[in-house]
Amino acid sequence: MKVTSDYAIEIKTGLAFDEVIERLNEFLTEEGFGVLTEIDVKTTLKKKLNIDHKPYRILGACNPQFANRAIKAEPLIGVLLPCNIVVWDDDATRTVAAMEPDIMARITKNPEIAAIAGEVSERIHRVIDRIGELNG
Repeated sequence: MKVTSDYAIEIKTGLAFDEVIERLNEFLTEEGFGVLTEIDVKTTLKKKLNIDHKPYRILGACNPQFANRAIKAEPLIGVLLPCNIVVWDDDATRTVAAMEPDIMARITKNPEIAAIAGEVSERIHRVIDRIGELNG
């Protein structure tokens, strides 16, 4: 079941961690996004702090057309880009969460950003919904 808050969209799935990452990449591509960054928090914490952590990955997704429009409308919007999607292991399930793009409109109060954020939000919700439909 998808949960939304003021700033995030979240769903739990029974899919394996690596399959969730693979499917997210596939579904994001279908929605016109590329993953610009992928941060493996588990590996980083082990390497930098010698801390064992459950799998936790941050994907920085970007749709170049939307990013270009947003930057032209509001150059400072870059501090909110890319759209981050996180996946973490909750033992029997994986949690997939994404920033709610509409938050950009609320922060900037710019009508052009509101229109762009609405379109991006629809696409990110579709990606999250598709992960939920697989729910292994």
